Amino acid sequence: MKGNQPLLTPFKSNNLSLPNRVIMAPMTRNRANNEGNVPTEELQGVYYAQRASAGLLISEGSQVSKRAVGYINTPGIYSDEQVAGWKKVTQKVHNSGGRIFIQLWHVGRMSHPDFHNGELPWAPSAINPKSKSYTPEGFKETVTPKAMTLLEIKQTIEEFKQGAKNAKTAGFDGIEIHASNGYLFHQFFNATSNHRTDAYGGTIENRARFLFDVLDAVSEVISLNKVGIRLNPSLHGIFGMTMDEETIPTFDYIIRKLNDYDLAYLHLSEPFNDVSKVPYAVTEIAKRYRPIYRGTLMINTNFDREKGNAVIAAGDADLVAFGKPFVSNPDLVERFEQKAALTPWNSKTFYTSGKEGYIDYEPTEKTKTA
Repeated sequence: MKGNQPLLTPFKSNNLSLPNRVIMAPMTRNRANNEGNVPTEELQGVYYAQRASAGLLISEGSQVSKRAVGYINTPGIYSDEQVAGWKKVTQKVHNSGGRIFIQLWHVGRMSHPDFHNGELPWAPSAINPKSKSYTPEGFKETVTPKAMTLLEIKQTIEEFKQGAKNAKTAGFDGIEIHASNGYLFHQFFNATSNHRTDAYGGTIENRARFLFDVLDAVSEVISLNKVGIRLNPSLHGIFGMTMDEETIPTFDYIIRKLNDYDLAYLHLSEPFNDVSKVPYAVTEIAKRYRPIYRGTLMINTNFDREKGNAVIAAGDADLVAFGKPFVSNPDLVERFEQKAALTPWNSKTFYTSGKEGYIDYEPTEKTKTA
């Protein structure tokens, strides 16, 4: 039934053992709409367990502190109540035969004072991304953030360390550090958002320092072979990110250096939009970084079954992460096996609350009886 589909073959490395290479990508779903932003067994538990046939589930981004939040109704991993809620979720996933990592998140300057009692969000430098933040009162224009002090950087590093410790307590199989998509780590990497002149700014090595300081701190509470990193090298014109001549050399440096860390995987995104006319962009991310990165490489963005099989067959990636197809197809792996049609997703319910568009998508008749 699986035919000649590389996606459906098992994957085994020193750090991961997966029944297939179909990964559920982290996706913000805004369903933790309760006072403590606590995940629940009835919603998040069901949602992730429904999709447990994925080789690996990666949770939605979960903030490591109140300071890290930037979107309404996203779950955290910093309070006792959140840890207890996630524990019920991971138990449900494991009881369904699945494996799940949590994505640790800090949005930095993409946040808004509405989340912080009127105080400014933190960022590497006081530069407004000129984007929009999804606040309790709807989308609002971002503001000029507060440039973090060295003490505040140290505090944030400790929050990621505590988040990793909490994830372990909650029963996650590992963590993914969200160093992508214009959020805090990415803001440190990019010379257009980081104008610091201290140890965290200026040179490529300095702008990358925050990530490696977090990795070193996290390694004190969880083995790095249970840690993934997500990066988006050619993000341009989205979330306030602008590429320059140092952007790709910065990611080249980071990814080469990550070879010194025994990670679970490196998770890269192909460009989110057309960057063919952006002078500094790389249009084929997997092809560029497969020769550079010696560990397990995961790729995502706009893959379907055919493209996923092709990128693995070509040797450009080991794993493929699917986002939207998993929203409306909880049995995506089985559908790939059957070569069955996919249920289209309803983008109007991506970021709403409740069960609709979340846990009410049904498997096909074929996969119900397979």
